Amino acid sequence: MLRTIAAATAIAAAAFASTAGPAGAQDRLQLGTLECSLSSSIGLIVGSQRNVNCVFRSGPNDPVEGYTGTLTRIGVDIGVTTGGVIVWSVFADTNRHAGMLAGTYVGGSAEASVAAGLGANALVGGSNRTVALQPLSVQGQLGLNVAAGIGQLELHPVQ
Repeated sequence: MLRTIAAATAIAAAAFASTAGPAGAQDRLQLGTLECSLSSSIGLIVGSQRNVNCVFRSGPNDPVEGYTGTLTRIGVDIGVTTGGVIVWSVFADTNRHAGMLAGTYVGGSAEASVAAGLGANALVGGSNRTVALQPLSVQGQLGLNVAAGIGQLELHPVQ
């Protein structure tokens, strides 16, 4: 199990390195946080898919935006997890506008769970690929699972 976790960590590190943007990526503004509830998951060896319900929060007086979608991982994914929560810091090189988080995000993804678990996801996409979801997100879940690969998050505004 320890070797599997080490391998997942190495794959994730390589995936995160491949999603790192150009030097100008540091010019992005932090716009708020995106908190997503995840459905339970069964790893299918080569991938998995989870439904997400998300809330974007900016400043204390700004309106809250709801999003739904799917989080898909292609790569090593073995095990079962209960639902969980991911929280990302949201960065963009433009000012905030309603619905700007809608779209497809792609990047490195990894998680490990033995009872309680943690994960990391580095994703870029959204409105004209101008939005970055914090290089490492915080993810909490319960289960027995090891996973690493390329993640894709598809978000749609709640109507």
